[in-house]
Amino acid sequence: MYRYRDKESKILKQFSRFAHLYDSYNIIQAEVAKTLIQQIPKKEYACIVDIGCGSGEIYKNLKQTKVDFKKFIALDSSKEMLDIHPIEQKVYKYYLDFNTIESYKKLNKIQENILLLSSSALQWGEDLDFIFRELSKNSNTIYFAIFTSNTFKTLHKSANIDSPIYSEKVLKEIISRYYDADFEVREYRLEFETVREMFKYIKKSGVSGGEKQLTYTQIKKLMDSYPLNYLEFEVLFVSATSLAAASKV
Repeated sequence: MYRYRDKESKILKQFSRFAHLYDSYNIIQAEVAKTLIQQIPKKEYACIVDIGCGSGEIYKNLKQTKVDFKKFIALDSSKEMLDIHPIEQKVYKYYLDFNTIESYKKLNKIQENILLLSSSALQWGEDLDFIFRELSKNSNTIYFAIFTSNTFKTLHKSANIDSPIYSEKVLKEIISRYYDADFEVREYRLEFETVREMFKYIKKSGVSGGEKQLTYTQIKKLMDSYPLNYLEFEVLFVSATSLAAASKV
């Protein structure tokens, strides 16, 4: 696992750099957001907070499924992503880094009873124990989808490198410290006509998190030897109730 402080800046640079192309390449992320919204039980909420909102897939799916809300708060650590998130009178967009305590102090100031959502974002958290501990203090209920280390598993195996994100086991262990949670794992495949197109997708979709572990020569060799015509993705869907909130009842 890689947990260096400068890793977040690499991730942020990657998302910001290709923000204008993101909607053309976030095929799997869009499908994940759609599935996530199908799992929330009610059709009306006072306030919904989207952690790592990106270009707005959560918001778009809420509108398509006619889930109503009085306020929608979109949070992201990329200003470029926030710029392309849909704008509406009920939408409030804030530049926040969910790896810092200052962000949660601001989140604490929200007075409404909030529903927390997050899709395809939390896997890049520097310290998930810290993140879930703080999130559990802010809302009784959270629904989220998070990519696991089995994403790109054949690619990583072929290149003889470790995944930069968390395994399903580690994710469940950390989440269960702070939430009474239900888990569901789903697998996805995305096919490509050429390996070159595959690597182009990896670079511009943000799923690599800006991680550059291979040299040009290694990438070229991998492109010649990669055995599949698709990329694998594994996503952990979680619906959870905060243990901290339950203890107050």
